[in-house]
Amino acid sequence: MGLKVIYENDDVLVVNKPAGVVITDIHPNLSKVHRLDKDTSGALLIAKNEKALIFLQKQFKQRSVEKKYIALVVGNIKSNQGTIETLVGRAPKDRKKQKVYLPLDPDAKGKRKAITKYKIIERFGSASGKINYTLAEVLLKTGRKHQIRCHFSYLGHPIAGDKMYGFKNQSCPEELKRQFLHASYIKIKLPNGEIKEFKSTLSDDLKLCLQKLKLLPKPN
Repeated sequence: MGLKVIYENDDVLVVNKPAGVVITDIHPNLSKVHRLDKDTSGALLIAKNEKALIFLQKQFKQRSVEKKYIALVVGNIKSNQGTIETLVGRAPKDRKKQKVYLPLDPDAKGKRKAITKYKIIERFGSASGKINYTLAEVLLKTGRKHQIRCHFSYLGHPIAGDKMYGFKNQSCPEELKRQFLHASYIKIKLPNGEIKEFKSTLSDDLKLCLQKLKLLPKPN
């Protein structure tokens, strides 16, 4: 497959997916357990047989899987931690995008609950005191399509480099050539009964981006 293997046994394969790679028909006997967007990097869980696929997907449906991401967003998220809880469904004007719906919205019928928790890691700005970017650890409680990207755009702080959910003329670090979103952690029970944690460090392009941001003058 040409992918870095994080873990493998008879039932599962965990790989470090690079950005820009779409993993669809991997192999006749392998199936993705969850999704990662094309330009999102990080840990991807793959089942090696149907029994394992059913076992693992059941945990995702029951929301018992712990999934964490690292995201750099545009602007300053003032609270150090928070929860975004909305309904999410397809955007009527662009079927490729997801849109946030609130419970009293007349178009909210049939839309699915989406819950995203976040904790701020670091803020990057200038000596003038303006915060330009916020680095956050994101914990998914549900797994809706484009959930993190959609939710942070709804907050007014799109993922840095996100062309689909970003705002017109929004700032972007010069070194960043894609959305700054990385699947860093999965905790799940395997078919053999083991509870395993899988970690993926930031890819080189995202590390470089943060290194350059750290060289900027610190906010007051």
